[in-house]
Amino acid sequence: MKDPRVIFAGTPEFARASLSALVDAGVVPVAVLTQPDRPAGRGKRVTPSPVKRYAEEHDIPVMQPPTLRDDDVVAQLLALEPDIMVVAAYGLILPQTVLDIPARGCLNVHASVLPRWRGAAPIQAAILAGDKTTGVSLMSMTAGLDCGPVYVAAPLAIAPGETAGALHDRLATLGGDTLAQYLDDILEQRITPVPQDESATTYAGKINKSDAQLDWSQSAVDLERRVRAYDPVPGAFFFASLRGGSDIAEPLRIKCWRAASVADIDATPGTVVSSGADGIDVACASGALRLLELQLPGKRRVKAREFAHQIDLTDRILS
Repeated sequence: MKDPRVIFAGTPEFARASLSALVDAGVVPVAVLTQPDRPAGRGKRVTPSPVKRYAEEHDIPVMQPPTLRDDDVVAQLLALEPDIMVVAAYGLILPQTVLDIPARGCLNVHASVLPRWRGAAPIQAAILAGDKTTGVSLMSMTAGLDCGPVYVAAPLAIAPGETAGALHDRLATLGGDTLAQYLDDILEQRITPVPQDESATTYAGKINKSDAQLDWSQSAVDLERRVRAYDPVPGAFFFASLRGGSDIAEPLRIKCWRAASVADIDATPGTVVSSGADGIDVACASGALRLLELQLPGKRRVKAREFAHQIDLTDRILS
């Protein structure tokens, strides 16, 4: 389709990659929807989203409604006469009145191969589950949660030891490339979307900070995945109660940024059984988790050897 009228809706860096791919392909949206500016960072300064920053740099009109369930917003979108709306990690629900506006409907760039990992955190869910592959899907949006028919699914292997942050970046690039490659085919209806297999559906719910706490009653394999799944946000953590004259308040919340699963150790789960140059070994329900990179509150990340010089966790029970 020559000069399609596209509305783009997205907010974080994952979405910016798709917007950038469209612009690089010569498809400049008639408008961009993104969430309102919010406080971010240590100083909690009000900050525009990555999508807004990119749109403004390229002179694309930006809309930031707090909700799409507003008659004035719907009227503004109708006036744009879009052929399609591309949605990537927007963060607001699209009501049916909005879904019905574009002539070719709304197209979602989702960070999994649907129907596996519908929902808000598919990247983290794939790592937690030990999936070997994931990918992106271009899905025709319906009123349900990520349940519309799929135009294209592009698989991607998850590298051994890959963190959510690294996987996010590769999926963001893949999503943008796939969108740019297939958008015209979708607009020209050369591709028929395929209904999802409801029997194969899995869900990836929103992440709470408490989800990142390491539970030593789980296996070391599961905990190593947890460390990777929550890097960089919110960061896996555990608590250590320090005694013996330490001036550090207890219990101490310690973040773990890198770990490895090692052989079984006969000890109560949560017990620090050794601390040396190779790392700090903690007994789990099965196997042991070797802590390799740690961070004290307000401090920088350090390797386990340096951490052990600061605080000796040997024989302590972690929670």
